[in-house]
Amino acid sequence: MSNARFDWGTDKDVENEKKHGVSFSGAQYAFADPRRVIANDIAHSQTEERFYCFGELDGGVLTVRFTYRASVIRIIDAGYWRKGKAIYERKNQIHG
Repeated sequence: MSNARFDWGTDKDVENEKKHGVSFSGAQYAFADPRRVIANDIAHSQTEERFYCFGELDGGVLTVRFTYRASVIRIIDAGYWRKGKAIYERKNQIHG
């Protein structure tokens, strides 16, 4: 993650923090989880390819939706959602 560059829209960041309680500056740390899971976001990839990062952060599994733009990771939204946690645990074979 040390070489990764991140970007996001300021208005979208404020909206996401109000709605989901997660700032994009904090969400970028999900990518630092060595067991993170990256998956294609097939449902939202009509105009550009999008992805999910499922990574452990602050005792929970954070789901970050993102895209790549000019080698920069652009965060679209983030939150602690059950579906993301289930995918993360399944891929890492964690049984809770």
